[in-house]
Amino acid sequence: MIKLTAANKVWFITGCSTGFGYEMADFAIKAGYNVVVTARNKDTLKGFEEGNETSVLALELDVTKPEQIKAAVQHAIDKFGTIDVLVNNAGIGYFSAVEDSVEEETRKMFEINFWGLMNMTNAVLPTMRGQKSGHIINFSSIGGLASFPSLGYYHATKYAVEGISESLSQELAPFHIHVTLIEPSSFRTDWSGRSSVKTEPSIPEYKQVMGAILEGVGKGNEAGDPKKAAEAVITVVESEQPPLRLLLGNAAYQVASYKLTNLLKSIEEWKETTINADFPQ
Repeated sequence: MIKLTAANKVWFITGCSTGFGYEMADFAIKAGYNVVVTARNKDTLKGFEEGNETSVLALELDVTKPEQIKAAVQHAIDKFGTIDVLVNNAGIGYFSAVEDSVEEETRKMFEINFWGLMNMTNAVLPTMRGQKSGHIINFSSIGGLASFPSLGYYHATKYAVEGISESLSQELAPFHIHVTLIEPSSFRTDWSGRSSVKTEPSIPEYKQVMGAILEGVGKGNEAGDPKKAAEAVITVVESEQPPLRLLLGNAAYQVASYKLTNLLKSIEEWKETTINADFPQ
């Protein structure tokens, strides 16, 4: 299989108006890739195309609208002939106790974070299967591996992305298509500000449990650097053996290590009860 170069590899990135999407688009364009940048408001993408008309295509795209997904993918193929890397970055957050959560907000989040991601993926798979190569980058979160109070439904969307991505990576292996989950901790993006909704807890005990988290979000002092995250994603795409999961940020590493250590400890403590659930051999 011929290794693609930056000069002819085509990236398709969702949610490019701010945050990770913006930084990845900027980094990929400067690295010499052909890049399709998308956002719900195309006006936010003007800076990407200026001076890069031959290598950049800016498109309006709401990932909750299947007809827009289909049209955007076709525009990309018409201009560049293919799609080699799909970055499913578009997503929103929602802060609320599970009991206080508003169904309309949680369903909206699932439509973007999960169904939007999967509809985009399914739209590009025929092209990737046909060329027997490609890479799908699915933005998850450290919240796809470990859960915290006030983010129950957000975690549910990311756990769903994690589960389906694991299955997808195995199904696509015969086609030489890679799948990588990106699992950041807190980064200086708009995710916890403009790109999220908050419902204040109605019960004192919930407020006590959630207080520190709700007070700490959106302050702009997060440890993660989105520019470094963009560079890390490109490093993964250019790797000969890309990982299924890439943690980003020291906090992500610490949380994942703690979760897995304690999970294994609990599994071993309950091993006898677990294996005795089978019929006798």
